[in-house]
Amino acid sequence: MITMKDIVREGHPSLQKVAKEVSLPITDEEKQLLNDMLIFLQNSQDEEIAQKYKLRAGVGLAAPQLGIEKRFIAVHFEDVDGKLYSYGLVNPKIISHSVEGCYIAGGEGCLSVDRVVEGYVPRYRRITVKATDIDGNPVKLRLKGYPAIVFQHEIDHLNGVMFYDHIDKENPFKTPDNAVPIE
Repeated sequence: MITMKDIVREGHPSLQKVAKEVSLPITDEEKQLLNDMLIFLQNSQDEEIAQKYKLRAGVGLAAPQLGIEKRFIAVHFEDVDGKLYSYGLVNPKIISHSVEGCYIAGGEGCLSVDRVVEGYVPRYRRITVKATDIDGNPVKLRLKGYPAIVFQHEIDHLNGVMFYDHIDKENPFKTPDNAVPIE
């Protein structure tokens, strides 16, 4: 079972590198890793389990956050309409995005960052992601708003980019051009 002690923190080399593309089909060991990543997210959102194992709540996790330089992400969350996004994905890639942007009004956080980093993180409002799911099936997701932000955050980890790398250093609360706030 993955716990907070397995998650590497900012400054760790795997968070600063571009993760390697994964060969398909994935191995049983890789399937288990993706499954464990998903279970961690589910557990982190369960108050009782989270408290027992001292887990911070998370909606996404990328393999580099475990010190594993492979292009794997797991996401588990519901959007404002109650739609569940629960995926273990291999080699996810943003294949298109909107011109219009967005940002989370309260800022973003990260399981690999143990401090509050204030500021707006500009993101695309709509993206299309192509990937392979845990069972080897091709997946194409059209995402907008909060789900699009979560996927962009996790895919950034695969490219050695942290969320705060996007924040304007001179003016962290400068409203990004052509962007709407997501509450």
